[in-house]
Amino acid sequence: MRKLVGVVAVICGIVLVVVLSIAAQEKKGTGMMPIQGLAKGTFEVKMAPIDTAHRDEKGIGRYSLDKGYHGDLEATGTGEMLASMGTVKGSGTYVAMEIVSGTLAGKKGTFALGHIGTMQGGKQDLSINVVPDSGTGELAGISGKLNIVIAPGGKHSYELEYKIEK
Repeated sequence: MRKLVGVVAVICGIVLVVVLSIAAQEKKGTGMMPIQGLAKGTFEVKMAPIDTAHRDEKGIGRYSLDKGYHGDLEATGTGEMLASMGTVKGSGTYVAMEIVSGTLAGKKGTFALGHIGTMQGGKQDLSINVVPDSGTGELAGISGKLNIVIAPGGKHSYELEYKIEK
């Protein structure tokens, strides 16, 4: 009988260790879930021409960018843009790199955005993505895409679809 009680005690001990181990893994995994969402708000941008290495090429312009983001993303953005305009009004292309520094979903840090935009006859095609592995601080692991919405009066707003992997 003592032998049976001992075997049952060992089995109960093993079951307890397995259950506690599984619970610890589940709890640990909960902290590892990504944060994702859609941040919306407005922004303003100030652009200033700066000298370019190709200043003799009239078709290439270089600009500094200073932005203020408001809403779900409270941040500043600084960067540079290269642009080339076509001979038809409303046609051209730009590329830009921007560093965004601030707070998103209660998380503080920075991340970079890579822009490429083309406009033909007033119709725009924009692609603005979070640069992979550019997040710092609490925004480390961020990925996503930013969409710019321009209202008829010219007011700019953004929608940032993001995920923060931990």
